[in-house]
Amino acid sequence: MALEIRQFPCLQDNYGFLVRCSETGEVAVIDTPEAEVILEEAQTLGWPISAIWNTHHHWDHAGGNAAIAKATGAQIIAPRAEQATIGHVDQPVSPGDTVMLGDERAQVIDVGGHTLGHVAYWFEDAGVAFVGDSLFALGCGRMFEGTPEQMQAGLARLRNLPPETVIYCAHEYTQANARFALSIDPDNQALQSYARRVDALRADDQPTIPTVLAAECEANPFLRWDDEGLRARLGLQTASDAQVFAELRRRKDTF
Repeated sequence: MALEIRQFPCLQDNYGFLVRCSETGEVAVIDTPEAEVILEEAQTLGWPISAIWNTHHHWDHAGGNAAIAKATGAQIIAPRAEQATIGHVDQPVSPGDTVMLGDERAQVIDVGGHTLGHVAYWFEDAGVAFVGDSLFALGCGRMFEGTPEQMQAGLARLRNLPPETVIYCAHEYTQANARFALSIDPDNQALQSYARRVDALRADDQPTIPTVLAAECEANPFLRWDDEGLRARLGLQTASDAQVFAELRRRKDTF
């Protein structure tokens, strides 16, 4: 694969991602949760960082921008809708834009809802997407700024990617997400199997990220708003997709 990815823990439960075009050697860091750890990892790998790609403005995603840019001269690429909040953005991007990392092309996808301007970066040829806090393994981000309609539409855009797409989300929340998912969808055999794998990985202190979109579509309730069985359990057989999503998010918020 022409795209090399290094994942490593940051802060309490974040992941950092360094992405390298193997053809050109160009390196980007996807979000900046912990500048010192990211810089150390890049130095250990011998991967000089030339760009920062932010998914959204929250401090555990953009808080290391200034330190990394100062240390490396990296250019900051970030959502146009959040550039004022993030600050010092060199290349603002909007949904539908493409961003190049060496020879590798990523499409900017609107996944607003967690924050209004949240974006994901999809490398179609490499078959990977960096989704920040929009979609999690067996979960999704809290809806801090957007509406259910907006966030469900963003998740639908991710759901429409090829099923084999590898999803890199930003937090290790999967075990807790599995407990909620099982409470909502207890008879889902794919979910039961997924939850057992998650427990085994975490018992061995292994990451559950990345995940694969096909597995999320089978097991993640936040991508299953149109599943008849799930709708029936919620008593929302005739509700809109966004209404089903909103009820799922409400229940998760108080779980």
